[in-house]
Amino acid sequence: MPDQIQFAHRFDGITGSAIRDIFKLIAQPDMISFAGGNPSPAALPDAEAARIAEAVLKEKGKQILQYGATEGYPPFLESLKPYAEQAVGCPLPAILPTTGSTQAMDLLCKALIDPGDAILVEDPSFLGNLQCMKFYQAKLIPVESDEGGLRMDKLEEAMAQHHPKMLYVIPNFQNPTGKTLASERRPKIAELADRYHCVVAEDDPYRDLRYRGIFHPSIKSYDQAGWVVFMGSFSKIISPGIRVGWIAGDEDIIRKCTLGKQSTDVHTANLTQAIVDRFLREDFLPGHLRRIRRDYAAQCDAMLAELEQFPAGVTYTRPEGGLFIWVELPEGVDAQALLTRAVERHVAFVPGTSFYADGGHANTFRLNFSNSTLEQIHTGMTALREVIAEALNA
Repeated sequence: MPDQIQFAHRFDGITGSAIRDIFKLIAQPDMISFAGGNPSPAALPDAEAARIAEAVLKEKGKQILQYGATEGYPPFLESLKPYAEQAVGCPLPAILPTTGSTQAMDLLCKALIDPGDAILVEDPSFLGNLQCMKFYQAKLIPVESDEGGLRMDKLEEAMAQHHPKMLYVIPNFQNPTGKTLASERRPKIAELADRYHCVVAEDDPYRDLRYRGIFHPSIKSYDQAGWVVFMGSFSKIISPGIRVGWIAGDEDIIRKCTLGKQSTDVHTANLTQAIVDRFLREDFLPGHLRRIRRDYAAQCDAMLAELEQFPAGVTYTRPEGGLFIWVELPEGVDAQALLTRAVERHVAFVPGTSFYADGGHANTFRLNFSNSTLEQIHTGMTALREVIAEALNA
């Protein structure tokens, strides 16, 4: 590399995804990984996707293989709208298909965020989107949460003090904690957004993965003034590899996101939009969701049962859905150091410090249960329990 090359300042302090770095450590074929957020291989409908892909290419191949509109593949827009409005629980003035919901967050930041703008985030929050916000040189302000998600008193204090441009929140089975935002707090967030003129980025990729309890209305469904933008994804419920997500909300905001997308990738792939369109039109999704929810519930319950056997002082969340369980160790225990020992025992997880905007919290880590069999969960959690017990008794 040339010695004199000068990179953009937006890369200052950007170290890359902790999860992607861990993947480099766990390439061994006998590794049991609780580190990623991958759907189960058994949940990926490869045969159905192959059938649909062949059908749509035979029927509309010339159109699909040509450039498409940035605004989306027209048949998919037609089927997406009723699906999205049912999920969100209210009419949606504008919807834009995106290349995964990760792109939705990037486009929203591109449309709204100038260097130095304040964004309020849950503490902890999804590290991928924390990194996205840092690329746009935002000032991240963590807001304290409890068992019911964001604390409304702390949120209002932060809005009054920092006048944020945006609030980023994952309301259902939050990544990384698995917590669900309490129903009674959702209308309050919409009200605070209107009062303080703050855009709420409601990121809800796990909504359809509920295994127990009741569905809660979206924050967007309480939005009367257009301050809430909803981001959805088909990555966790159909396939992450097809890279199809969507963003919906105020027409002016979505128009700016559309303009930003034109210079990013022109449009999301027509073929993958067409595949998801057929999943929706053929009503394949409800039965598929019933099957994967059943399997994921069993995997979640198996991991929780294993955690009950962990040493005293280890606490963890009990999610009602999603893909993750959050673990806290006694103060002074370093999860990063434990990861090294766990990898030696062929088990991996993600240390929690990367999920905090300000770092710290070295005694936390995230577990994923969806990408492991019941046997792997038992074997891996047994090894992890022994590693933690050894550290606590050292």
